Amino acid sequence: MRIATWNVNSITARLPRLLAWLESTGTDVLCIQETKCALEQFPADQLRELGYESAVNANGRWNGVALISKAGLEDVVLGLPGGPEYDGAEEPRAVAATCGPVRVWSVYVPNGREVEHAHYAYKLNWLQALRGAVAEDAAGDRPFAVLGDFNVAPADEDLWDPAAFVGQTHVTPAEREALADLRGTGLSDVLPRALKYDRPFTFWDYRALGFPKNRGMRIDLVYGNAPFTKAVSDSYVDREERKGKGASDHAPVVVDLEI
Repeated sequence: MRIATWNVNSITARLPRLLAWLESTGTDVLCIQETKCALEQFPADQLRELGYESAVNANGRWNGVALISKAGLEDVVLGLPGGPEYDGAEEPRAVAATCGPVRVWSVYVPNGREVEHAHYAYKLNWLQALRGAVAEDAAGDRPFAVLGDFNVAPADEDLWDPAAFVGQTHVTPAEREALADLRGTGLSDVLPRALKYDRPFTFWDYRALGFPKNRGMRIDLVYGNAPFTKAVSDSYVDREERKGKGASDHAPVVVDLEI
């Protein structure tokens, strides 16, 4: 079984690449972030033609998440139970479903903007709510994983240059502690095992030749419980999909399971 996560940075802009990638990789379940489309604009019909069911949480603004699956979609949850609001609204940042033998969450953690910004406090509260929402499944016997764009680099080695990020969000002790608390529910970081590059970054800014210079961050993560990680046979960052015209600024992260 092949499961992946990908921040597509607009599913409308990325649709031809997405469809081609799905066909070429044989992915069974894909967690999508930053759809940037209204619910009625989501390309469910095109995905259905490839054999995928869709569970979508989107409202047409800058967020939006989805789960697409060839392995079924059961017990779908739209939104983060107990999650905080921002500016008086619940943002579409989470969707969960059971896909065959595996329970998965697709999440798009708030960016945080600046450390003194209200969005940063919202981010920390959101991560705390995520911990509460997944704790039972994380400790369970069924393979379970939370996949997505966490907007946090877990450690300094997940940055092209730690000195370039001092004082910014994505790297603060509070954000990293929130990730550690999430792992404390019984989850662990599924790291790529076969890498061409020393640093398996997943995001490179469009600006300042970020990708050609490999000035990246590892912020797209797969956190799995013990039954999930035990089944992992391979994992990798698909850097090739970050190349060329019309690419997202994120690369897909792919996990293969013997399940």
